[in-house]
This record gives sequence, structure tokens and C-alpha cells, in this order.
Amino acid sequence: MIKALRPLLRRSTYSGALFAYGAVLASLPLLSFALLPALAWRSAPEGVQIVVVLLGWAALIGLVGLARTTRRVLVVSARRLLRVSLPEPVTVRTPTSRPGDGPAVAVPSRADRWRTPLWLLLHVALGWTGALASGLLLFAGLTLPGGWLDAELGLSLFGRTVRVEGGWQSWAVALGCLLLAASVCVVVTKALRWSAPRLLGPSSAERLALAAERELRLAERNRLAHELHDSIGHTLTTTTIQAAVAGEVLSADPVAARAALRSIEESSRAALEDLDYVLGVLREREAETAPTRTLADLPELLDRLRHAGAVVEPELSGDLAQVRGTLSRAAYRILQEGLTNAMRHGAGGPIEVRVAATPDRLELGVVNRTGDGPRTSTGPGAFPTSGHGLPGLAERVRLLHGEIDAGPDGPRHWRLAVRLPVRLSP
Repeated sequence: MIKALRPLLRRSTYSGALFAYGAVLASLPLLSFALLPALAWRSAPEGVQIVVVLLGWAALIGLVGLARTTRRVLVVSARRLLRVSLPEPVTVRTPTSRPGDGPAVAVPSRADRWRTPLWLLLHVALGWTGALASGLLLFAGLTLPGGWLDAELGLSLFGRTVRVEGGWQSWAVALGCLLLAASVCVVVTKALRWSAPRLLGPSSAERLALAAERELRLAERNRLAHELHDSIGHTLTTTTIQAAVAGEVLSADPVAARAALRSIEESSRAALEDLDYVLGVLREREAETAPTRTLADLPELLDRLRHAGAVVEPELSGDLAQVRGTLSRAAYRILQEGLTNAMRHGAGGPIEVRVAATPDRLELGVVNRTGDGPRTSTGPGAFPTSGHGLPGLAERVRLLHGEIDAGPDGPRHWRLAVRLPVRLSP
């Protein structure tokens, strides 16, 4: 019994009924407009006048439902009163939108456009039905027990009439009427709660727009993760090595120690610029200027590695100036990650860096020594690794339609080789 009455005791049931009955009050002004044709056409039969009023009323309700503001109000109200999880309506951009407006997605179909007017008509119909039925039952439940207003109840079925006259019968019937009035609230609320996601929820075009927006957010987050991994990871690696070198030579060679500390300062400043830009994007504020590292900054990167004590042997060939834009930035990050891995996991010895630019291809290579030599503070195992470096490189190369090859090169060397297609700028 308690389980059966549980829906009647929920607060959301009556807030949903309030939402349904609010449509009654909201539709009254439209009803007054719909009565005008019937008043002007008094010579028509009463049945025709009723049909004309109902059709005109439904048409006005449907027109109100076509407005975008109406749907937003209904979605917010349904979330708060019906306790239905509905996303905010999104702006669906057409394929003819301007480039700066965002991704082009599908245009809503006619069926999608009429979902909100259909919901509004259902809302009004259920509101009026529930209000009339529950109001009548509530009135009967309150007036029958005491015989107020000389109220009495008669039920006619198949030619037989049963009348309820005072006593315990009137109280029992009154209680039944009150329970039925509450049950009407439950039924109306459940009907609206069932139909709200189907008619007020996102349409097919909006789902495409939401999916495209979610894809853009994920791509941006992935790009920022790459930026942080490449920039901050490299800086922490080099500054750790440079700090160790400065500590070791501080007394014997103050000049070299000062050079190492100066390199730490320069690396940290560059990393702070990258970090400030990434945090600005994550906080959804306008970033001033995105820090760009291109192949033109490669000599500075190699100098920082030399200050850290690494022996770097660069081999540059071709016209690197022809590599611009996204390709040049990606090439710099790839080399930066390769050099960072070489310093983290290398076993000493020179690090070979190769950059070769041809009219149709850009080749990048980093070769470092590995092996079972003695581990130092900057040798293998000195740095923890997340394991995201090579997968991140592979993903970056794949997005540029390039090829990547990373693995052992002989018994004591590790080689990273990347080939990227070049598209010449006009």
C-alpha cells in the first residue's frame, strides 16, 4: 500500500503537475483570440463554432511553439519542475555559414522544427485535461463529507443509479475522489516526463552540432596536452640536468656554472610563456599571443642542450625557410620531444640531429646512444616517464600524413626517424 502511494507523496509529482497546469493559464490569452472568429460567425452551428475555436487555438499555440525563446523557456522549466535532464538548445549552423561562425552541420528537418509546437500542444492538452479532472475531483472530495452546498453524488451505469447520501459512504467517496485527484497529477506528470526528452530533447541536427563541438573541445584539449608535454617536459628535463651540472662545477668552473644557470633561466622563461598560453585557453579567456616555436628556433634549442652538457651533432640540409606554418611548428616539437627522450634515456655520447628539407618532403631524425653503461644523475632511469611521448609523436605525425619510425638502431643506439610531406607556400 505504501509503495503504491509513494508516487503521490513525491514533491516532483506536484511540481510537475504545477508545470502542466501552468499551461492552462498561459493558453488563456490565446483562447480569447481564438474566440473572435466564433463571435463574428454567430450564424454557424454550435458544433462548427467549437471546431473553429479549437483549430484556431491549436494554430496559435503552434505558432508560439515555433519561437526559439519558447523552447528555451520550456527546457528550463522542464528541468526544474519535471526533474528531466535536458541539455541547453544549441545553435545549429547551416552549411552556408561564414567560416568564422564555426563548423557547418546539418540543417534541422521539418520534423525537428515541429517537435516544440507538438510538445506545447501536448502540454496544453494535458494541462487542461488534468486541471479539469483533478479540479472536479478535488471539489467533490471537499464538499461531499459535510454535505456542503447540498452536495450529493449519483452514479449512473447501464440504467441504474446509485446515490451517496451522507454518513461513512460520503467520507469514503470523498477520500477516493482526493486520491483520484492526486493520481491525475501523477499520470499527467509521468506523461510529460516521458514526452519531454523525445520532443524537447536535442534533434538530430543538434546532436550533430553537439558532437562536432565536443570533438573540437577534445581536439583542443589533446593539442594543449601535447604542448604541455613537449614544452614543460623538455624544460624540466633540461633544467634538472643543468642544475646538476651547475652544482658539480660551481667551485671548479664558475663561468660554466653561470652559463648553466643562465640557460635554466631562458628555458624556464620559455616554458612559462607556453604555460601561460595553455592556462589562458583552459580558462576560456582570450590569449594575447600564442607562443610559436618553429625550426627557426632550433639553434637556440640545441644551445640549451649544449649548456646542459650534451654533445649535439646537427646535420641540416635543404632550404628550411620553405617549411612554414603548422609543419614548421610540428617539426620543432617533434625534434624537441626526440631530444628530450635522448637526454632522459640516453647513456652519454653524442646526439645526432638530422633535418633535411626537400621540395616535397621534410625528414627529421634523432639518434642517441643507449646501453648498459654506468647510470649517472642524468642517465637512464634518472627521470620518471608517463609513456605518452612516443604515442603523442605518432599521433602528431599521423595528423600531418607523415611516417614515423622509432626503435633500436643497432646494439647500442636508438633512432627516431620522421618523414613529413611538404606543401610549398605560394
